[in-house]
Amino acid sequence: MAATGFHTADQLNDLLPGTLPGMLGLVVDSHEPGRLEAHLDVRPEVLAPNGYLHAATVIGLADTACGLATRALLPEGSAGFTTIELKSNFLGTARDGRITTVATNVHAGRTTQVWDAVVRAAGSGKTIALFRCTQSVLWPRG
Repeated sequence: MAATGFHTADQLNDLLPGTLPGMLGLVVDSHEPGRLEAHLDVRPEVLAPNGYLHAATVIGLADTACGLATRALLPEGSAGFTTIELKSNFLGTARDGRITTVATNVHAGRTTQVWDAVVRAAGSGKTIALFRCTQSVLWPRG
């Protein structure tokens, strides 16, 4: 992704059709520099064969929220970013309803950014996962 600065929630949602987050049904609810809220509705296609929410669905929601929010905090002149590490602790699951996430910036430096996201079941408010990722800021070669 190129360094493109701040986007509204609507502008970010316009980027999703035809991508994995779009296939998951991810929707950005709000965005401000350093914070992004998003959700997706649980449906059969995002469940594991055991009938519970697939871990990749949860990671997809959290990682996308952090990645979309990263764009607004990229340093001037950077060429984009890439995820270099991610970790998730799963604390619960869901079989239906909606899951939400709030991604918040922990560190926004010249070479890296660190983001945290909490994924919750919207109906109960119970935490499903705690997620953290590190983004490497990319610079033009020249």
